[in-house]
Amino acid sequence: MTDRLDRALGAFYGLALGDALGMPTQVMSRQDVVRVYGTLAGFEPARPDNPVSAGMPAGSVTDDTDQAVIVGRLIDEGHGRIDPLRLAHELLAWEKEMKAKGSFDLLGPSTKAALDAVAAGASVSEAGRTGTTNGAAMRVTPVGIAFPAEPLEPFLDHVVESCQVTHDTNVGIAGAAAVAAAVSTGVGGGSLDEAVAAAVTAAKAGARRGHWVAGADIAARIEWVRGLVRDLPEAEALDLIVDLVGTSVASQESVPAAFAVLTVADGEPWRAALLAANLGGDSDTIAAIAGAVAGSVTGLSGLPADAVRTLRTVNSLELEPLTARLLTLR
Repeated sequence: MTDRLDRALGAFYGLALGDALGMPTQVMSRQDVVRVYGTLAGFEPARPDNPVSAGMPAGSVTDDTDQAVIVGRLIDEGHGRIDPLRLAHELLAWEKEMKAKGSFDLLGPSTKAALDAVAAGASVSEAGRTGTTNGAAMRVTPVGIAFPAEPLEPFLDHVVESCQVTHDTNVGIAGAAAVAAAVSTGVGGGSLDEAVAAAVTAAKAGARRGHWVAGADIAARIEWVRGLVRDLPEAEALDLIVDLVGTSVASQESVPAAFAVLTVADGEPWRAALLAANLGGDSDTIAAIAGAVAGSVTGLSGLPADAVRTLRTVNSLELEPLTARLLTLR
């Protein structure tokens, strides 16, 4: 149980680590990241001209971590179940709080459209029928902590619960399933290769859930990107990820991009998260996903202790009690 707790904490803090490293470079182009930072080598404050993260100090987490904590809390309070309507209300309340703080880091496009529909009276079973971006994948790590990835279909039921109100599509669910299964496999003692294999299997099965929308197959793209970047120098690999994989909020870009940086970094959490942060685009989410998967394999002990202290201090982050309670559901 001690090793499992270490791995679960590695996943949750790995998510936060990547989120905070990618915070200052989000919505920047790769070229601008290189121009401004050279190579981002650690936590940096956001520049005042960043339209999303302006004013955020070094080490600050964003919506990725905040919403993952919400999902984790709802799983805990629901004894393993997530009430989709309550998730909708919690996310709306979170955005209201962010606006009150003057934050520009608000709900993503799919989540915003779905929750606006719920607020206008739409049913939770219909609100997420067009959600294809990575909002479900970025917040799904607690599902991977709380539930074993096998048997697969019951595991996917939990993933869908976390997706339904905002991302109830084959693409949205496939992306979330890939991340959740990789994290679950790592927490359960698996290697990086085993976590990636589980991600591919879950993404294939997840693509059969939800409302169908046109989009590239996430499972196939995860397998493809691993071969694309393997054994390449880091700078060349990052350029290929930007040019061919993509770093937008689209699930079929950002989720495979996270698995690409995991490959380049050979699963080392700090390195994987830093590589993702240097991509630009939706760098905080790509880094958060990569950090969560890598952290689930190495454990909290595989994350730099000083970086974890920074995350706790800057964000008043204390993930240990929630993580321990989520593990009791496995």
